[in-house]
Amino acid sequence: MYKPALTTGTLCAALAVILGAFGAHTLKTILAPDQLAIFEKGVQYQYYHSFALLVTGIVYASFPHRSVRLASTFFFVGILLFSGSLYAMTLLSTSGISLGPVGIITPLGGLCFIIGWLLLLSGFIKKKVVN
Repeated sequence: MYKPALTTGTLCAALAVILGAFGAHTLKTILAPDQLAIFEKGVQYQYYHSFALLVTGIVYASFPHRSVRLASTFFFVGILLFSGSLYAMTLLSTSGISLGPVGIITPLGGLCFIIGWLLLLSGFIKKKVVN
């Protein structure tokens, strides 16, 4: 197992629960429905990739390749960039503040997710089969 991925995945999942509850109970009364949907999309992708981190940490025992470890890094950076930018955009919008060109961060986070999945696949493919 790869403990850093397991630890990070667990903490990110716990934070997703907290943020999801915050969105459902507090932001629901503050944000417009379209803004709340953006916040919830951040929570959704944080959940998905928290589980991806947990899976990566577990499968590393069977597929101990550097690309599997690297996948966990890309999943975490993706959570920070993709979900983090969606959280920032929605929360700042309550004050009338826009991220402006910094909004490019969101697709970069999505790209990190894709790279993470491809690295995980690479780690599976590169595993040497022993008969």
